[in-house]
Amino acid sequence: MPIAHRVDHERKVVIERAYGVLTDEDVFNFQHTVWSDPAVAGYNELADITHVSEIALPSIHRVRDLAMKAVEMDSNSATSRFAIVAPEDLGFGLGRMFQAYREMEKGSRKEVGVFRTLADACEWLGIPNPPAMPDVPKTADP
Repeated sequence: MPIAHRVDHERKVVIERAYGVLTDEDVFNFQHTVWSDPAVAGYNELADITHVSEIALPSIHRVRDLAMKAVEMDSNSATSRFAIVAPEDLGFGLGRMFQAYREMEKGSRKEVGVFRTLADACEWLGIPNPPAMPDVPKTADP
């Protein structure tokens, strides 16, 4: 799976970095695997897609499907934030689309922000210093 992640329990944030060719299957599997863990319920999320070389979607409708799945998995006990770092136009646009779909869902408990830089995303999340990001395999750097 081309998504490396770690959980920072001190800051209550799931930190992830995608790399290489990112498919909808990768993202849905990640969503299910990580957010099924009750230990991270209500945590913020920081996703960096700077190292993604290609986003492979069978249909643009999968962005809506992912937003709906994410809302279903939201913690009922707390609201949180999800910052997406997407310096490239395609990733940024898909992130904004995900943000819009999530905002339209009644049960959404996570506010989404899409940013061009890690520094801006961390500021929005209230993280004073950018956290250590998960390593990306050397062969995955574009």
